[in-house]
Amino acid sequence: MNKRDFLFRVLTDGRILIVVGGIAFLWRAVVSADAKISVWESACSGVSLFIIGWLVFAHMYSMSAKPTEWPVSNRIYRGIAFSVLVLNFYIMIHYGIRWGGLLRVEVSIARDFIFRDVRYVLFVAYYCIAIALARHLKGMHENYRLLIKERPKQRKGKKERTKNIKEAMFQVITHERTLVIIIAAAILWRVAITIDNVVTFWESTFSGISLVIIGWFLFGYLCALSVKVKRKMDLTRTIQGIALGLCAINVYAIFYYGMRWYGLIGRIMGEVEEGYGYVPQPGDFVFRGVRYVMLVLFYCTTILLTKHLVKAYEDYTVPARKS
Repeated sequence: MNKRDFLFRVLTDGRILIVVGGIAFLWRAVVSADAKISVWESACSGVSLFIIGWLVFAHMYSMSAKPTEWPVSNRIYRGIAFSVLVLNFYIMIHYGIRWGGLLRVEVSIARDFIFRDVRYVLFVAYYCIAIALARHLKGMHENYRLLIKERPKQRKGKKERTKNIKEAMFQVITHERTLVIIIAAAILWRVAITIDNVVTFWESTFSGISLVIIGWFLFGYLCALSVKVKRKMDLTRTIQGIALGLCAINVYAIFYYGMRWYGLIGRIMGEVEEGYGYVPQPGDFVFRGVRYVMLVLFYCTTILLTKHLVKAYEDYTVPARKS
């Protein structure tokens, strides 16, 4: 084993990644102990996410460009790379606006520091999961065998017609044009509700519920797909890892909208909290729209990735034995 392979195994080891996640948790616990986050503390958090995120993207994208006789593995690498890229841009926009002084309040003055801690830990968890995926992706990419066989022709019965309908629906949902329409609708929706610089409770509820439905439905589908994959350990671990990373982002979305709804409901009921008289600035509204669109874009890239995972499930058998 050369030094490069040894370093790869060390960096993708689950125990190392658990330690990284623990360090991230302790770091945020320390910096937010006084309920305040200084400029240098925010800079350390942002730079660390920036470095990890772009290194993960660079590795995934470089692997997607390697020649192979099984193009599906390249597309899976590329799909994960673009999912990571979306989150990288989200982090860049967030810290860019924050350090520029344009973003003041995300959830509420009293609970903002808690939300930032949770977001940082969940994003580190997502990147660690993506790093752990690299080992299984490499095994699937380099050691594969295609299952090519002719299926016997049979008369189409009720089950066959139902299967064809499900496949047609899946193709429509995962088609690039459908995903472009979803992203365009998300952009128009956020522009429409923030044009008056006011986001009502029902508008926030609709945004949150739409993300929750998409995110958890996709998570459930990936879990079901991982169960179907038998005796294909690398592919199974890959699907489970993607589902686990998606779960981290789903939890982030639920946590954000849960805190937002808690504050909005409190205001409706006449509850007075710290910073109640604060008037949201244009930068706050802009970033809320950006957050929603970036999450929709992340889910759409994951849906497209799911299309390639299904193709891999149909083509991929156990790794070929070495002679």
